[in-house]
Amino acid sequence: MSFLRRVVSSSFPPQVFRFSKRPFKSSKFPRESQDESTSPSLVHGIHVFHCPDEVGIVAKLSECIASRGGNILNADVFVPEDNNVFYSRSEFVFHPAKWPRIQMDEDFQKLSRMFNAMNSVVRVPELDPRHKIAVFASKQDHCLVDLLHGWQDGRLPIQITSVISNHDRAPNTHVIRFLERHGIPYHYLRTTPKDKREKEILDLVQDTDFLVLARYMQILSGNFLNSYGRDVINIHHGLLPSFKGGHPAKQAFDSGVKLIGATSHFITEELDAGPIIEQMVERVSHRDNLQSFVQKSMDLEKQCLSKAIKSYCEMRVLPYEDNKTVVF
Repeated sequence: MSFLRRVVSSSFPPQVFRFSKRPFKSSKFPRESQDESTSPSLVHGIHVFHCPDEVGIVAKLSECIASRGGNILNADVFVPEDNNVFYSRSEFVFHPAKWPRIQMDEDFQKLSRMFNAMNSVVRVPELDPRHKIAVFASKQDHCLVDLLHGWQDGRLPIQITSVISNHDRAPNTHVIRFLERHGIPYHYLRTTPKDKREKEILDLVQDTDFLVLARYMQILSGNFLNSYGRDVINIHHGLLPSFKGGHPAKQAFDSGVKLIGATSHFITEELDAGPIIEQMVERVSHRDNLQSFVQKSMDLEKQCLSKAIKSYCEMRVLPYEDNKTVVF
């Protein structure tokens, strides 16, 4: 699996790391809490860096920010023991008048050339656009509804451009009423084993930065993934691979499992085998009935998917080795 990237241009399109030949594009997200002494005129920025490891990288990164009057709020660094590579994610504040965005890009590009960086991305969340995403869902809508409310109340730094489904929802359902109220299109595309409607889907998602499969019970083909060319994030329950097929929750409940979970990962051509972004687990017991068991599983899926999307948008997810991620 190859990881590609290019540095943000002076026109500031959303752009960050790419997974599986699909670009991971960045977005605006709410400002995180800062020290009370931080001036309100200062702006929050993020920089992520991936390069061959050598002495002096952290010093040069710090010097780059400080030389323009910026101040680092926090920084994460990871250097694998068995691999001579360097990963970092830094959050900083700066004064836009003292460090214009074009100059900022030029400064970090110089660092990229100095250290032969494989990846180098800078983001200014208050100035840059939100991710534009399309959400895919089938009949179950718990993850879809959670994402819609997460977007509405500002928990998720995304712009939902459309919802695509192979399930036809009635006009008076909560989902359709919500979408109509907020002007978000709902596209019902009936699929069959021989026709997954992928050409039509591609036409609908061309203007998106990435896709989210919120319990979409269809498999996207390798041709679709290559044609789309950007990241696709999926969520599935943690009952796989032991409980496959229909009604996996009932299978697990009948088997008396004690732990359930959820996994959010990038989609690749290999089913449910893409790089993992987030995983969550919860204990269940003999006191749970089937209804409470299923509810706990659904809650985990919502929380896991939401956390994965937020981490992705905040540039916390970096490619690592062939099929792994670093998540700061």
